[in-house]
Amino acid sequence: MTLVHMQSRPASTHPVHGTVADAMDAAGPQVWEDMTVEVALSVMAAARTGHLVVCDEDGLCTGLVTRARLTAVRDGSGYTDTIRLRDIADVIGPFASPLTTRAEAERAMRCRRLGTLPVVDEHGSAVGVLAPTR
Repeated sequence: MTLVHMQSRPASTHPVHGTVADAMDAAGPQVWEDMTVEVALSVMAAARTGHLVVCDEDGLCTGLVTRARLTAVRDGSGYTDTIRLRDIADVIGPFASPLTTRAEAERAMRCRRLGTLPVVDEHGSAVGVLAPTR
C-alpha cells in the first residue's frame, strides 16, 4: 500500500515583492517515491491537481512531478507498469527555501522552464509550492 500525505495550508495571495514564503501555495498531495506512475496519475485525478510533491521514506521532499511528465512517461515506448516515481530521473529537485526572494525563484523557474517549484524548509520537508505569477 502506498501512502499519500495531504498537507493543508491556506493559499496565500501573491504580492509583487517579498520572499517565496509570501507567495507560495499549499504543497498539495505528497506521495512516496515508490508509487507507480499509474497510481500517481490516479491520485492526481482524485485530488484534482496537476502536480504531486514526491517524498522519500523519511518524508523529505525529493522533487515534484507533473501530470504532463507522468503522461509522457506512461505514453513512452519503454513504459511498464512497474516504473516508480523514483525511476523518473528529472523528478529530483530543484527546490526553493521560503527565504529565497520571489524574484530569484521565478528567474530560476524561467531558466529551467519549470511550471511549479517545491518549497522546502531547512530539514527538507515540503512546506509549499511556488507557481510563477501570470
